[in-house]
Amino acid sequence: MVIGSLNMDMVVRTSRAPEAGETLFGQGFALSPGGKGANQAVAAARLGAEVAMIGSVGRDAFGSELLEIMRQEHIDVRHIAQSNSQATGVASIVVDGEGENRIIVVPGANIELGPADIQALEHVISGAEMIVMQLETDLPMCEQAASIAQRHGIPVILNPAPARELSQEMLRHVTYLTPNETEAGILSGIEVNNTETAEQAARILLGKGVRNVIVTLGSKGALLVNESGNAQHITGFPVQAVDTVAAGDSFNGALAYQLTRGVALEEAVRFANAVGALAVGKEGAIPSLPKLPEVEQFLKETAER
Repeated sequence: MVIGSLNMDMVVRTSRAPEAGETLFGQGFALSPGGKGANQAVAAARLGAEVAMIGSVGRDAFGSELLEIMRQEHIDVRHIAQSNSQATGVASIVVDGEGENRIIVVPGANIELGPADIQALEHVISGAEMIVMQLETDLPMCEQAASIAQRHGIPVILNPAPARELSQEMLRHVTYLTPNETEAGILSGIEVNNTETAEQAARILLGKGVRNVIVTLGSKGALLVNESGNAQHITGFPVQAVDTVAAGDSFNGALAYQLTRGVALEEAVRFANAVGALAVGKEGAIPSLPKLPEVEQFLKETAER
């Protein structure tokens, strides 16, 4: 069960990001379905997971398009609400010549879903094997969802993006926390710029009650630190990045897929690294997300090198 955002991404491509007050010519523009919740739901579904989603869109063209895309991906959309007062969320994304992105999100209908709404869906949430959440939605709603999941013994993957301050009570409900370096730094209060500082940040977050911290490190892979005290650097798959927009989302969807199949955490993270590597090699958010045969072929070819 993915609880999260659905946005329409407005993607501009340019050789470099403009400075303040500067105007540049871009090389391309595209509308692309996205939102961290939708991306993670599709990432898991394309790999073979049975996925349902809780979220909210507007009663507008973008909302209708996003719902249809979710249906095409065989995602259960019965619990995606349509707002009468808010427009569908949008994200303005600038992708530079190195494939790096800068994103501004206008959440719109995404933040209309509140604690009372999620409480009313406890009977739905309680039937899930895994809950996946991000932070592009109402934070008290996320806290309530995490509490419901813990009450029913359901593991929670929280991708803390965009980074926001989180209460210790919420962190105690998180089974797998998956920040990138920037997010790990904000949540822990220390600067994270290498595996050593990533481990320090992870241990601070473990001290706040999280059971497993997986700091994603881009092409360098991920650092896994858990309750046992062990820290393991799981190497990545260096590739030429075309567009990093859905890199973290593809990782989280793949991680959820593997864990619900009973795969060991270390192997699940390695698989998720591969999915992320494939996603950054293509343009767009949802359009870049790979299917299982592509991932299996990539892992096979990598092992043979």
